[in-house]
Formats: sequence, C-alpha cells, structure tokens
Amino acid sequence: TGHEWDGIKELNKPLPRWWVWTFYATILWAIGYWVVYPAWPTLSGYTKGMFGYSQRAVVAGEIGAARAAQGQLRDKLAVTPLNRVTEDPDLLRFAMAGGAAAFQTNCGPCHGRGAQGFAGYPNLNDDSWVWGGTPEQILQTITHGVRDATSDQTRLSEMPAFGRDSVLNAAQIGETAAFVRQLSGQETDQAKSGKGAQIYAENCASCHGEKGEGNAELGGPQLNDAIWLYGGEESQIAAQIRAPRHGMMPAWAPRLGETVVKELAVYVHSLGGGQ
Repeated sequence: TGHEWDGIKELNKPLPRWWVWTFYATILWAIGYWVVYPAWPTLSGYTKGMFGYSQRAVVAGEIGAARAAQGQLRDKLAVTPLNRVTEDPDLLRFAMAGGAAAFQTNCGPCHGRGAQGFAGYPNLNDDSWVWGGTPEQILQTITHGVRDATSDQTRLSEMPAFGRDSVLNAAQIGETAAFVRQLSGQETDQAKSGKGAQIYAENCASCHGEKGEGNAELGGPQLNDAIWLYGGEESQIAAQIRAPRHGMMPAWAPRLGETVVKELAVYVHSLGGGQ
C-alpha cells in the first residue's frame, strides 16, 4: 500500500499458497461436518445430520449393555444364600464391587469412607459387633436398621438412664464406670472399681455379660475390649451410664432394595471384623 511510518513500510505480500489451500480445506471440512453430524440448534431441537449420530444415544446404549450384563449376576445374587456367595468367584467380585460403591454413597457419611467410624458411629473394621458380625446378622441389621420406627423388625435396645431416672446416685455411677474401665484392662481406682463390681452385677451384667463380653441377642455392647462408641474415659463412661445416648440407623432395604443390601452385607463382612 506504500504506507510508511517511523521507518516501517506496509506492503501487500500474498499468503503462501499452501496456507490458502489449507484455509479453504478447513472451510470445506466444517461444511461437511455440519451436513453429516448434529451441528445447529433449531426452534424444535437441533439438526440431526446425515449420520444421525448422538453421544447421548451412545452412552445410553453402553449403560443399557452394562446393566444387561449385570442382570444375570444380580438375579443370581438375589437368590443365592449369603453363606454361598463366596463359593462363586464371579458372584463374589460382583457383590464386593456393588457393596463398596453403595457403602461410599450411603454408609460412608456416618461410618467413614474407610469404615473407621466416628464418635457415636461404630467402627466396622474391628471385631466388636453390637448385633453380631456374621453375614446373616449384618444383613439383618442393614435390612431393618437400628431403632428405626418404620420397620417392625428393627434392631431395638435401650439402656436405662441410671442417673437421670435416679436408679443410681452419682457415687454409684462413678464406681460402676471405674469397674467398666477395669473390665477392659484400663487403669482405674481399685477401691471405686471394687464397689462398682457389685453394682455392675446387679444392674448391667444381664445385658453386657458378667465379664463384659456383651450380648448380641439383646444388643448389649461388649465392654471388655477397650472399644468405645462414646469414649472410654471414666467421665465419658459415667455420662453414658447417667443418661445414655442411643444411635439410630435407617432400615436400608426399602431404600436400596434387597439385592443392594445383600451386596452391602458381603462388603461389610469382608472389611476385617466379620465373624
């Protein structure tokens, strides 16, 4: 153009021919893409393209195929007794994978993603089971929940409020707490625990066992294993004796279905503490 400023002159040099033809080719490619694939939105949807391709349809097809492939194993799991699942490696892998996924979504928020538990929410990795740790007992607990009023077969137990209801006075509660710590081999005041032994025998042994071994039939937790749901300090044990806290777990069968609940039972039993 002949324009010049500060020693810089503007000229009109044509683009290289290869660059021009590449540019034209990309235009043709775009037009071809618009013709054969979905491209432009319309008032009623979008242009479908000559190939009728749809990513949604592809994904839906893959999901359908996966569900169909799982259907046979899911049906088999539904009719297989829990104690026979481990005999079929394919069925066991299927149940474990399904149980692990369901656990993370439904159980992890309370029991922890690693099933390690929190204060008030049991650890599922250890060998301490309030309601029993066999596959069948775990299945029953998951199916009907704990203290869930919506299920007439829910696990139900309730420890009396020995302090709030004036069954025991403060001194007796402290003595009983000292004895409970002694049951699990913890350091405690021997004079207090000696007095607490008789109180324990009269008020606690019927549910927790004479030696603190627990009673899964009644939902009486084991007390001689130093595994504590609400803390193992003497003051924490005394607080639980005085005015116990009672947790609640929903009945999962109505929410998840019997097959998923069975997968959960297989998975939880495998965590390391199953009986």
